[in-house]
Amino acid sequence: MNEIPLPYLFGALALLLVLSGFFSGSETGLMTLNRYRLQHLAKTGHGGARRASRLLERPDRLIGVILLGNNLVNIAASAVATVIGIRLYGDLGVLGATVALTVIVLIFSEVTPKTLAALHPERIAFPASYVYGPLLRTFAPLVYVINWIANGILRLFRVSPEDAAAHNLSSEELRTVVTEAGAMIPRRHQQMLLSILDLEKATVEDIMVPRNEIVGIDISEDWDSILQQLVHNEHTRLPIYDGSIDGLQGIVHLRRVLALIAEGALDKERLLSLAREPYFVPESTPLTQQLLNFQNQRRRIGFVVDEYGDIQGLVTLEDILEEIVGEFTTDPATRAKNVYMDADDSYLVDGSVTLRALNRAMGWKLPLDGPKTLNGLILEHLEAIPQPGTSLRINNYVLEIAQTRANAVKTVRVRPTKGKAKVRGD
Repeated sequence: MNEIPLPYLFGALALLLVLSGFFSGSETGLMTLNRYRLQHLAKTGHGGARRASRLLERPDRLIGVILLGNNLVNIAASAVATVIGIRLYGDLGVLGATVALTVIVLIFSEVTPKTLAALHPERIAFPASYVYGPLLRTFAPLVYVINWIANGILRLFRVSPEDAAAHNLSSEELRTVVTEAGAMIPRRHQQMLLSILDLEKATVEDIMVPRNEIVGIDISEDWDSILQQLVHNEHTRLPIYDGSIDGLQGIVHLRRVLALIAEGALDKERLLSLAREPYFVPESTPLTQQLLNFQNQRRRIGFVVDEYGDIQGLVTLEDILEEIVGEFTTDPATRAKNVYMDADDSYLVDGSVTLRALNRAMGWKLPLDGPKTLNGLILEHLEAIPQPGTSLRINNYVLEIAQTRANAVKTVRVRPTKGKAKVRGD
């Protein structure tokens, strides 16, 4: 090497430093690629993405060839720098070359290319993928031996390189991805996606219409009363029962009976013959599963039953869809059913309203890990049937009992506050 002119040695050193920067930057770029965006680009036919995706299927081999190349050029650069230092400054040049090369490699071959690759991984990784394919084939035997030894050591720690291709996300991780998507996903769409993830945490019991609020036709009533209900009812599908909801006979679609009413050809027997067999749903069914059940059964209404088979309420396809997209109205005054704003900025709320519906419609954060309704929440905290005028604070909400009936809270005045204490009042 003493016969090689110094300009050639400096040129070789510069080339080795560039190669070192290439290996360092491409390693960071390939390893920080967004795997889901990479899969999307690969499916659309992007050449660099497809090559990068194949390389990342076995990251142990990719890292093997990158480190092999990086160490080769770094060691070669160290040797060339040492020769240059000796020829320029003698023995003292060895120390000078070591210090100078460390600083130069750190700045130009490590920090700068790796920072650039971390900020713009696709711009670095995709072109580099065209180089690493041939390199892997060229150095395959050497890389295989290195990886065989390294993977053997990893297996001692129960780490398998074959598991690297699996990038499964939990629901909470997926929630974080959606939340941090920023402007890439509109706010409204983000909320809908998060609501879909929340469906698996709720059951039909959480959103059902309680049995005492089910609107239907009592076939035991006189015919004139039944006709009035059929003509003036706001629902398109009505349950038909005998005496009480426990005597459920079926579900009738008003579209099938209105024409007959106009013709005067409808009577109780014909009405019952038009009713469809009721569909029953266990109260513990998750909303995600019930949505699929409605689709598979081609149903829109299900009657929620408890473990004894007694009807507890009614759930509809619309109820589940509202959990995803929100109430099918944009009028704030009618967003929450049975919620009325008073002049003092408080809210009069029916005690039978579910907590999930209140939270969704009003933007409140009442606890959902216990009772399902506002009445149940109050009774759980007070452990007694309260008298009108009783008040309590739950989280950031002051609840004042406005009206009670024999065994339940009928109306509650809710005042959102900024306090966080949870107290009980009389």
